[in-house]
Amino acid sequence: MDWQLPQACYAGLRAIKYTILRNLPNRCLLCRQDIPHYRSLQNNLQRFEQPKPQTGICQYCLIAGLYQHEVCLGCGKGIQILQRYCGQCQRREPIMVIAPCSYHQGLGELISAIKYQQQCAPLHALVQVLAIRVMDLVARDIIQLPQVIIPVPLHVNRLKSRGFNQAWLIANALSQQLGIKLDDTLLRRHLDTQAQAGLDGKARRLNCADAFKLTQKIPYQRVALIDDVVTTGTTINEISKLFAAEYVHVQCWCLARAEAPGLL
Repeated sequence: MDWQLPQACYAGLRAIKYTILRNLPNRCLLCRQDIPHYRSLQNNLQRFEQPKPQTGICQYCLIAGLYQHEVCLGCGKGIQILQRYCGQCQRREPIMVIAPCSYHQGLGELISAIKYQQQCAPLHALVQVLAIRVMDLVARDIIQLPQVIIPVPLHVNRLKSRGFNQAWLIANALSQQLGIKLDDTLLRRHLDTQAQAGLDGKARRLNCADAFKLTQKIPYQRVALIDDVVTTGTTINEISKLFAAEYVHVQCWCLARAEAPGLL
């Protein structure tokens, strides 16, 4: 069949690409040791078709940096048993933030390098453990899968200066791994605000106020916002107001959570 030829060519090119990657020098950016070429956590994702060599971080550093206990999906506080919220968060039920690790527990260095140094080698492995975290919580009836994932947008000026939106890269990889639609047209950042890094909670709230707007009527009932790191939650809270006005359920997925000191 004519349609089979392009598919065969594409599969062949992917095989060549992965063969080349497996023969390139590949060291962990944390421990500097060589990363062995083996199939790692990909067997946990049934939708994953083609195994890729793990790059940027070895299996040992990756696993060591993940949460070793359950955490509240509201504030990030360590809890004894798996549930959505700790006792304090049950009273107000904040936006659920799903992350596989704490920013302060070893992997934050890699996540920061993705944004500020364009070091994307560990991105695939980090997205993969986030996807596994999501599917584990779904299997345990803690969360429900959204109909769409929406990357937190950058203002056009910030996008031009940086060259890419790390939230979009994460969302695109998650969309492919989990088979969930990505929508990067519904939400827009129309104010060119100051960078949030280095601001305290009050300054972050003032900085983000009315910075986002929807471009059209929302055709979904459940959405997941995608970002690299959630710190105070100011950005996602500001965005969630737009969706709450339309009675849309919002959760946030990120590579890591920067909890307040002492919570873990």
